Amino acid sequence: MQLATLLQSITPLKVGGDPELEIQGLYYDSRQVVPGGLFFALRGVAVDGHRFIGSALQAGAAAVVAEDESLIPAGVTRVIVADARLAMARMAAAFCGNPTAQLPLIGITGTNGKTTTSYLVEAILEQAGLPAAVLGTVSYRFRERVIPAPHTTPESVDLQRNLRELADAGARAVVMEVSSHALEQKRVDGCCFDVGVFTNLTRDHLDYHLSMEAYLASKLRLFAELLAADRTKQRRRAAVNCDDPYGEAVAAAAVCPVIRYGLGKGAEVTAEELRFSVEGIAGVLKTPAGRLPFRSPMLGRFNLYNILAAVAAGVALELPLEAIRRGIEGHKQVPGRLERVNNERGVTLLVDYAHTGDALENVLKTIREIATGRIITVFGCGGDRDPGKRPIMGRIAAELSDLAIVTSDNPRTEDPIAIMAQIREGIIPLGVREYGIDELAEGLAGNGFAMVESRRDAIRLAAGIARPGDVVLLAGKGHEDYQIIGTVKHHFDDREEGAAAFRELG
Repeated sequence: MQLATLLQSITPLKVGGDPELEIQGLYYDSRQVVPGGLFFALRGVAVDGHRFIGSALQAGAAAVVAEDESLIPAGVTRVIVADARLAMARMAAAFCGNPTAQLPLIGITGTNGKTTTSYLVEAILEQAGLPAAVLGTVSYRFRERVIPAPHTTPESVDLQRNLRELADAGARAVVMEVSSHALEQKRVDGCCFDVGVFTNLTRDHLDYHLSMEAYLASKLRLFAELLAADRTKQRRRAAVNCDDPYGEAVAAAAVCPVIRYGLGKGAEVTAEELRFSVEGIAGVLKTPAGRLPFRSPMLGRFNLYNILAAVAAGVALELPLEAIRRGIEGHKQVPGRLERVNNERGVTLLVDYAHTGDALENVLKTIREIATGRIITVFGCGGDRDPGKRPIMGRIAAELSDLAIVTSDNPRTEDPIAIMAQIREGIIPLGVREYGIDELAEGLAGNGFAMVESRRDAIRLAAGIARPGDVVLLAGKGHEDYQIIGTVKHHFDDREEGAAAFRELG
């Protein structure tokens, strides 16, 4: 594609050199540049891409997009812009033929529930005759085609390339988890959203955003900017959880009509006659399009909110109620979200991605409602991430479990013992007993907690203590099949480890 054609998608401050150049590809990493490529010099948190302009040119870059012209050698074709990330997002969409311009695109943002909601929306779209591609935490996929997901929402160049590939594979709609980082860094600014879904907002990612106000501001971009009607898509909608404390702020910021969902006052999509059990959820959905009896194998009140979010998205797209019902009732198991792991000992072994205080509390309250035996929770907190949530998660786990086993998660470059000590600070004020491993060999004498650095050992300890009727929850990693120690990824899957622990017991 000619550079001049790409320039039509942005408003540059200055263009120097030959705009008729043929561009072979778009790159933000100088190590990946090929001859004829267009290099974007991005300012990152730790590294400034302007430093690598020389390397990109040596690799054959035909032109450079940058914010600072002074670092571009004379004679090099350059595009000077106010915001290189925004320019990259829009030019990437243009380079890939704007893959979301002709497809319904549903963007889901919030702290918790994005992945489960995306699976539910996918199931609804399938039932409505719109087979959907899904981009999210677990993977980027469409039917048999699966692309590994290094980030919940990839960089804009990668995102648009993936969207083009999935659309060419036959996807007739797209469901996308939209992270706060992606919104802050304008990775999705080249996307044409039809519906934006807000699930909730609780403490997370404050190592990056620093404050809840900044975290909220990043989420608001989807609703306040990216859902504005334009010539590409004139009808856009927002689906907002009005029971969440931040819901009204999101609704007020939206530049499109809002459909509110929830169980409280003001919800247009809600549920009545509810029944929760170990078999799932049943009730009647109430929507602007009519009432709808439903059943779901999903567990707990927090999953009801995920269902309501998906229903609201379906209503926003004006999909048939029957397709919505079939999608809700026929959805697949979401990997690592209250995923059951079979064993021969009569214990309910569940693996869940809950890695924030709110998510862990929701999961444990759900288990508490349906459990007939004791609850044993194995969990930790990731290193090089918000340390403020560590004591919060410790308190929640100890309050809602019969035994909380504090262990390692992805310690990364932090000392795992130090992370565990911070978690312990939230448990000590509860006054519950701290067990040694040897003491637990004699059985659980009352509510308490234990500290076990090795996650493998912690899982085996939980399996050895559990008896028929108990629930063992392995929390924090969910679908992840690795553990990051230092800067190295090691294979580690809670589902595999849990199954192995029970097999060893016979």
